[in-house]
Amino acid sequence: MTPLKSLAQGVPAGAILTRDQAQAIAERVVKMSKADAINVTLGTNYNTNVRFADNQMSTAGSVVDAGVAVQSSFGPKHAVVTTNDLSEASLRRCVEQSEVLARLAPDDPEAMPELDPQQYARVDAYFDSTAAVDAATRAQAALTALAPARKAGDIKTAGFLIAGAGCNAIANQKGLFAYHRSTSVNYTLTVRTTDGTGSGWAGADHPDWRQIDFEKVSARAIDKARRSMKPVAIEPGRYTVIFEPQAVGDLAQLVAFYADARQADEGRSPFSKQGGGNKVGEKIVDSRVTMYSDPSDPQLLAQPFDGEGMPIARQVWVENGELKQLQYSRFWAKKQGKAPTGGTTSLKMTGGSATMEEMIRSTERGILVTRLWYLREVDPRTILYTGLTRDGTFLIEQGRISRAISNLRFNESPLFMLNNLEMLGPSERLAGTEAGGSVAMPAIKVRDFNFTSLSEAV
Repeated sequence: MTPLKSLAQGVPAGAILTRDQAQAIAERVVKMSKADAINVTLGTNYNTNVRFADNQMSTAGSVVDAGVAVQSSFGPKHAVVTTNDLSEASLRRCVEQSEVLARLAPDDPEAMPELDPQQYARVDAYFDSTAAVDAATRAQAALTALAPARKAGDIKTAGFLIAGAGCNAIANQKGLFAYHRSTSVNYTLTVRTTDGTGSGWAGADHPDWRQIDFEKVSARAIDKARRSMKPVAIEPGRYTVIFEPQAVGDLAQLVAFYADARQADEGRSPFSKQGGGNKVGEKIVDSRVTMYSDPSDPQLLAQPFDGEGMPIARQVWVENGELKQLQYSRFWAKKQGKAPTGGTTSLKMTGGSATMEEMIRSTERGILVTRLWYLREVDPRTILYTGLTRDGTFLIEQGRISRAISNLRFNESPLFMLNNLEMLGPSERLAGTEAGGSVAMPAIKVRDFNFTSLSEAV
């Protein structure tokens, strides 16, 4: 790797391996192997951040890192050793230790052979606009929240902005080589009122720095905090609810997360059919719902291969409300005579054209939810989850937001929620969900959402 230059002027030279550099390192590691099979996963990244709280900058920094994972296999025995030292001696030691451990490992009855060379879609997820961002530019982005908060005096801000670049590569002894590089920007902000009663949140995420309107994100969180002051309690129960995209993501994403073929075939899934088999081909949610994974989608721009080097193409999980397919690992696909799907790195639910204003105007009495928090599984057979609303929950009366309300605990399944769908907005890329990954979701309006109790948390 070439020497690193100034950390203040964007991505340092040599911090992110080029395709040729990554392939050269991977090939050197493969040649060191004496095992039956070897798999090398390699990545380098450069991340910068600005963190602020109590209306003051608290930290700013840059991190350059690398990682190599070597898996050696002797028949069905395998072991993995990792290092972040790319020197020749370190890589050789990593290979040798993985071989020693692999010989001691128990047989893996589900071990699969390494993949032959594959073809991958090209996903352009690396943007110079992000790679070139320096410390001063990051500070200016943070000031879109800090400056108005300091001037106002009645709110406190806490936020985190992280921007960076990275690459991932996979190689094996059969000649497989996969490489993907990307940039990322993630900005999240929580604003609290000084009287301790109001809290607002907003966030944005995109590989391209130019696509994030920092002033708009900051203004939205500040507005949410002020409007959520002095909330009143309402009775728990079933309500018509308008969920902003961030809240939709945490729940709706679980539909794809649970769409595992093995769990369904073994009777451990919401998509298991009574008496055996699975529910592929059956209607599971409202006919307006389609969910798919597609690394090339402009709103997703995700890695086009999984951790084994399996290509990830467009995969439709739910189409017009019907369960279209399930996710098959290589092992389970072979066992069942199916094609493996590869792991997912993205998820999108297609939306509609309704605006938030239209949803609110059409609601006689309901609740507006900014985001969800602390989701925990209750029943995996129905994807029933419990969790809390947070950072801006409002009562809607006669087609308008009438007041802030106390946060509520819910017990609900995304399957039930998406069967009670009334309206959808356009899909938006999310700033992060509990399950992670590149996710795009619409705002939705649903009926009969189940709130079970009140929460005193702000």
